[in-house]
Amino acid sequence: MPTVAPLDLAGHVAGVAYLGDVPFFAESAGLIHRLDHGHKTVEAHDGLLACVRDEATDTLLTGGEDGKVLRIGIDGSVTQIAHVPRKWISQIAAGPQGAVAYAHGKTAHVKLADGTEKDFTEERTVEGIAFAPKGLRIAVARYNGVSLHWVAMAAAPVDLEWKGAHTGVSFSPDGRFVVTMMQENALHGWKMDSKPGSETRHMRMTGYPAKIKSISWSAKGKWLASSGAPAAIVWPFQAKDGPMGKAPLELGTRGNMMVTQVACHPTDDIAAIGYADGMILAVRFADAKEVLLRRPGKGAISAMAWNRSGKQLAFGSEAGDCGVIDITA
Repeated sequence: MPTVAPLDLAGHVAGVAYLGDVPFFAESAGLIHRLDHGHKTVEAHDGLLACVRDEATDTLLTGGEDGKVLRIGIDGSVTQIAHVPRKWISQIAAGPQGAVAYAHGKTAHVKLADGTEKDFTEERTVEGIAFAPKGLRIAVARYNGVSLHWVAMAAAPVDLEWKGAHTGVSFSPDGRFVVTMMQENALHGWKMDSKPGSETRHMRMTGYPAKIKSISWSAKGKWLASSGAPAAIVWPFQAKDGPMGKAPLELGTRGNMMVTQVACHPTDDIAAIGYADGMILAVRFADAKEVLLRRPGKGAISAMAWNRSGKQLAFGSEAGDCGVIDITA
């Protein structure tokens, strides 16, 4: 039976990540907590809006209501990457070689490790940013689609159009697909190696009863898990046309209890599934076998992250009840 080491914080947890084997918990109030030979806290922002792990540098990137973009080290050190007074930094992404992307309003910024900055202005508000897995390229989600920009080239963007509000964006690990979360309770995808304007380019993933706030690619990119239903909806991406014409897996169904977070295991085809009542299950894709990782808690699961070995899962909730689950115990 997995064991849970609890950590009770005061408020909503916006992000969870492992730096090395140290779990970090980012509170919406702006505090960054870590469990490193005791509970340690750093005051980072006056209101935190975004938090992601930078794999290239094994640091945490955060954006806040104070207009700051920060890099948090494993020792809790804080380095300011950018400061845009009177702007909210709600979108942030980590790229290759220490590159960082962030956005406010209609503008996406990319800051390279050498200090070089590039700006990309959209016609509508930027709702999401992601770096491509290869090459210095970003995808910017906006109303009616996605813009693809080469950071180091003065080329015109490639526009991936689909009507509606796109609220987040992600590349598949192999770079063959771009997928967005939509306001209309759906995912939408584009196949990058098909001709622009062709019907096979589009992938419609619909039927969700609620807005999708969490997606996670499996270790080899063959599956995409998503929240927004009373089960984790897991789409197959093994075939050349992705999930088109194929039914998704529905894992961890619990009546009408909504899935709020998903996190795929770093090596195996398993997903951690967090629910609105604070419960967490681990479910295997091959046979839908379930393991209870955590019983219901005080609030909906709002963030989860596996450590590198996949033997520990850190989690946080909207009510601040957090913890680390050791699945080898």
